[in-house]
Amino acid sequence: MTLAEEAAGHWGGRVIRLIRDRENHVFEMALPEGRAALRLHRAGYQSPEAIRSELWWCAELARAGLPVPAALPAGDGALLVPLSDGRHASAIAWMEGEALGEAAKPFTRPLPQVLDLYHALGALLARVHRVTDGLVLPKGFSRPRWDLEGLVGEEPHWGRFWEHPVATPDQRTLLIRARDALRERLSGDIGLIHADVLRENVLVTDRSVSLIDFDDSGYGFRLHDLGTALVQTVQHPEHPQLRDALIAGYGTADSAMVEAFVLARTLASVGWTMPRLGPEDPIHRSHLARAEFCAGRVLTRG
Repeated sequence: MTLAEEAAGHWGGRVIRLIRDRENHVFEMALPEGRAALRLHRAGYQSPEAIRSELWWCAELARAGLPVPAALPAGDGALLVPLSDGRHASAIAWMEGEALGEAAKPFTRPLPQVLDLYHALGALLARVHRVTDGLVLPKGFSRPRWDLEGLVGEEPHWGRFWEHPVATPDQRTLLIRARDALRERLSGDIGLIHADVLRENVLVTDRSVSLIDFDDSGYGFRLHDLGTALVQTVQHPEHPQLRDALIAGYGTADSAMVEAFVLARTLASVGWTMPRLGPEDPIHRSHLARAEFCAGRVLTRG
């Protein structure tokens, strides 16, 4: 019996296929009442308390009518199940739709349709933040921090990106300059955020959008969610149009601050690669090049 099969058994389910292998292993699972997503959580990444907090938050958002995946209880009623290898598993409701896009690939939809979807995504993020502000968090609620310290402090959540071993001396100098500039610039409302609004985590059905993968959610600047939604397009010619559609849907006009959070996410992503990818993986250099490009844009604006 595989670990995924062991986990699926707690929900009376059957594993169909592996969907994603990043921080977690995510499987499509068949249940008697339909499909679900089965997650095998990466050991040591999020604590059991943090995972339960994420599941509680998503359940509350779904109960409020937002298009996010609600947690599904196992046969014994638990939302988080320990497995034989020490990891934990959870199951969430299946969300219909196709991903808004994929990293490093052009959009398959016409640009006017994509702009409509980014406007809808901005409106959805505003709803998520607004509904969240009305919740009373349970005792013991725990999530990572994407505040100033978590992004550009001495020990950022995803690591000291300015020390990336593949970075050239000039790149390291620029990364430090960008870090120091963002320490002075980043500001705004702080609350619970998704923190990973990549195109793969936005599902599209007709002209509506939904959000999945709250694994990196935590306390952070609200506009950081908009920055993460734009980080994959920052080097594309349609970036300004996508940014304007997103912020219009969200209800802000502070494009300069949103661009600062785009830079913050490119820097964080450089740190993310260090412990996760092999030394020869080309993503190291592509993430460094993207951060260098973004820093050049943001820092020259003063």
